[in-house]
Amino acid sequence: MLTTVPHRKVALVTGASSGIGKETARRLLSADYVVYVAARRTEQMLDLQALGAHLVQMDITVDADIVAAVAQIGAAHGGVDVLINNAGFGMYGAMEDTTLADARYQFEVNLFGMARLTQLVLPYMRAQRSGTIVNLSSMGGKIYFPLGAWYHATKHAIEGWSDCLRIELAPFDIKVVIIEPGVIATEFGEVLLDPMLKRSGKGPYRQMTERMAKAMRESYAKKGASSPPALVADAILGAVRAARPNTRYAMGKLAKPLMFVRKYFGDRCFDKAVTGMLK
Repeated sequence: MLTTVPHRKVALVTGASSGIGKETARRLLSADYVVYVAARRTEQMLDLQALGAHLVQMDITVDADIVAAVAQIGAAHGGVDVLINNAGFGMYGAMEDTTLADARYQFEVNLFGMARLTQLVLPYMRAQRSGTIVNLSSMGGKIYFPLGAWYHATKHAIEGWSDCLRIELAPFDIKVVIIEPGVIATEFGEVLLDPMLKRSGKGPYRQMTERMAKAMRESYAKKGASSPPALVADAILGAVRAARPNTRYAMGKLAKPLMFVRKYFGDRCFDKAVTGMLK
């Protein structure tokens, strides 16, 4: 009597060298997925390799890297069943002080790289008539802070892009999920702080920049002011394993209360709240 071996679903996690991406990869490995982890810094994913993950060197802004990664997975396993679009970073600084080259790079990393990778994994998912795409947005996709114009623009774009994608892919039984973390204890604050001060710390936006820097340091350094990446990873795994996941998941410090204020009290009230936080 012939027996069939159950298909182990293949997951690809981008930005897996630290933070949310790394924790998500760990969760997927523990749930018996075949896990590919992608990032520029492969040396920072050796711990995941020791757990059974397959390492992929990928710069999400380099098309050749993206094409090669999908081809590698396709040759070994046919394709990707679960795509976690986690790669991204935050760029802050006054809009006036930020070059358009830097602004374009923010979009290349946070949106266009994600879009290109998604395009390449979709033919396999459509042929299988199954798949899950998880896009990392942020509470910043629904709210806003001063000096974050370009970062928030990318996250607002991810929200709308994902909503359209969800409807386009529904006929093929492919799920699209948006994750909206709040303040999470990752490298996010460290990555954006110094560049923000260099852009806007000495010009007409100096006072606002100094106040934002202080607020950010408190958010990411003060005990209990941020949530662990594991909280987001748990939500992602729950969404991936759900037969009918929510379209959005918000979690982490400040996410739900700030999004609630923006949605139900309006822009002027939210503007006042944000201004108050920077005094």
